[in-house]
Amino acid sequence: MTNTIPQAFAAAVRRDPAAPLLTWYDDATGDRTELSGATLDNWVSKTANLLVDGVGLGHGDTVALVLPPHWQTAALLLGVSAAGLAADLGEEPQPVEAVFTTPDLVERAAAWSGLDRYATGLLPFAMPLRTLPDGYADYVTEVRNFGDFYRGAPVDAADLALAGPYESSHADVIEAAGLRAAELGIAAGDRVLIDTALHPDPADWLLAPLVAGASVVLCANLDATKVESRIDAEKVSVSLAR
Repeated sequence: MTNTIPQAFAAAVRRDPAAPLLTWYDDATGDRTELSGATLDNWVSKTANLLVDGVGLGHGDTVALVLPPHWQTAALLLGVSAAGLAADLGEEPQPVEAVFTTPDLVERAAAWSGLDRYATGLLPFAMPLRTLPDGYADYVTEVRNFGDFYRGAPVDAADLALAGPYESSHADVIEAAGLRAAELGIAAGDRVLIDTALHPDPADWLLAPLVAGASVVLCANLDATKVESRIDAEKVSVSLAR
């Protein structure tokens, strides 16, 4: 039975570790990044190890993710969950133990009073930033120093998964994601094309497909003229685009 975010992610990886689980497009930059279950799992494990061994966070601590939809945002949210921490999705400022954001959003992220701060440029090929905002470490540089496997204690269904205005346990998040997947018409085995402009909430672009057993083609700055060809090329079965 799947009743936590790490369990849902582990089940997705087990189904076919080599198959694409999350494919990222940004039509403004031309970036395409394809992550298999195994590759995303590697990023998630490294992120969890960074949070626990690098930052020193412990069970129940809170991490703010002031980030747009992106494959690195997925790795961070799943890594936070794997580490037994609660994710604040950047809706309302509150005290947190760590903050992750982009250079474009540092002014907004400043409202969260976390001591440890990381920035990422969300660049193609996970390249590091050339210039870091003052007081920030580079997520993609730092995370590569940590182990490929996370061996922390399992997360319980009653543990807090989301903090802030949408405070929810893992069990509640899984239940809501299943209901949302049904509303969006996502089922097991689907490959879902998602326009981030229409579905910026991780509940839609990450958690609902994950819980349903689907894979995702996540598209930012989606060029409407490319939708049909992308559906064909990526073997999309559900399109959540204009």
